[in-house]
Amino acid sequence: MESAITRRPCAVLFDRDGTIVDDVPYNGDPERVRPAGGAHEALRRLRDAGLPIAVISNQSGVARGLLTIAQVEAVNRRIEELLGPFDAWFYCPHGPGDNCACRKPLPGMVLEAAAALGVAPQCCVVVGDKPSDLGAAQAAGAMALLLREGLGLRAAVDAILRGREIDRGPG
Repeated sequence: MESAITRRPCAVLFDRDGTIVDDVPYNGDPERVRPAGGAHEALRRLRDAGLPIAVISNQSGVARGLLTIAQVEAVNRRIEELLGPFDAWFYCPHGPGDNCACRKPLPGMVLEAAAALGVAPQCCVVVGDKPSDLGAAQAAGAMALLLREGLGLRAAVDAILRGREIDRGPG
């Protein structure tokens, strides 16, 4: 289920690291934030189309003692400075063994984001770069797009705005 866009969604939920910004493991330094290729244009197009956008991100570095909540939030603020405002932010500070409901691939953050945006989870699309992003979407009943070689943010946003399956051309 790498591309499950069957209709135009009501909201788009993005993973953070490796999706809208370059993946810097356990990044707590706002100066190390770099937008992913195509992120500016992709987010602008979604905003111009009137679609609410949110970020859902596992941040296990907090549970591992590698990051503080303040650092995660400083990085999130820097992302907004570089890429513009998001309608909502959600992150899971728990580790893989904590058995929380919010850590992807469980549906907690997808459900919470949908509720905050005032839409049904089934009307959301989750865009991410890892199988856990797909898993969270599936568990919540949301649509999903997995970024990979050949499917970048530009192609993902094209599919979202068209409300149909992705074009397998260059991203």
